[in-house]
Amino acid sequence: MCRSIKTLRPPALPEEATEDDIHAAALQYVRKVSGFHAPAAHNREVFDRAVDEIADATARLLDGLVVRGAHPVAARTR
Repeated sequence: MCRSIKTLRPPALPEEATEDDIHAAALQYVRKVSGFHAPAAHNREVFDRAVDEIADATARLLDGLVVRGAHPVAARTR
C-alpha cells in the first residue's frame, strides 16, 4: 500500500480527520492505483471523479467506525 497514506481514525489521529486529510489520502490512493502523479488532460475528469468518490467513501467509513476506547466524534458535515 502507499506509505504516504496515513491512518485517519483515532487514536492514530488524535482529532477528527479534516476534509483536506481525507482528500489527500484519496488523491494518494488514486495516484498509486492509476500510476499517474498528474493525469493527462484526457484523463483528468475520470481521475478527479475517482478522487472525489474515494474521498466520499472514506468520509462515510470514518463516520461509521466505532473504535473501542476512543471518544465519540461528531459526524462530519459534507
